[in-house]
Amino acid sequence: MNSPQALIIEDNEDASTIFARALQEAGFEFEIIQTGDAALARLADATPDVVVLDLELPRVSGVEILHHIRADTRLAGIQVIITTAYPDLAAGLEEEADLVLFKPVSFVQLRDLATRLGRGL
Repeated sequence: MNSPQALIIEDNEDASTIFARALQEAGFEFEIIQTGDAALARLADATPDVVVLDLELPRVSGVEILHHIRADTRLAGIQVIITTAYPDLAAGLEEEADLVLFKPVSFVQLRDLATRLGRGL
């Protein structure tokens, strides 16, 4: 059986490192992308099981990426975990996201959530 795949879309290097370690410990293979435009390009040919998505990204916002994922029938089933330090920015996205986490997100919190998500895949 293949490991579940995760795409970490996060421009903060420290946060992406923590998220990567947490997902790896939860049994995921992962890829880190640091800009919104690069994320959209990657999503053109990748269908990860989980996306950890920062809302404040260079070039294309996380909100636009979330809307893109939900509008594309190939991607619509992806589990999306939003991570943000801005609750106002996340307001209204609860319907589209599977989970909204407010930064700082702890290693243990994300690892445990990812473990539960991975069991359902």
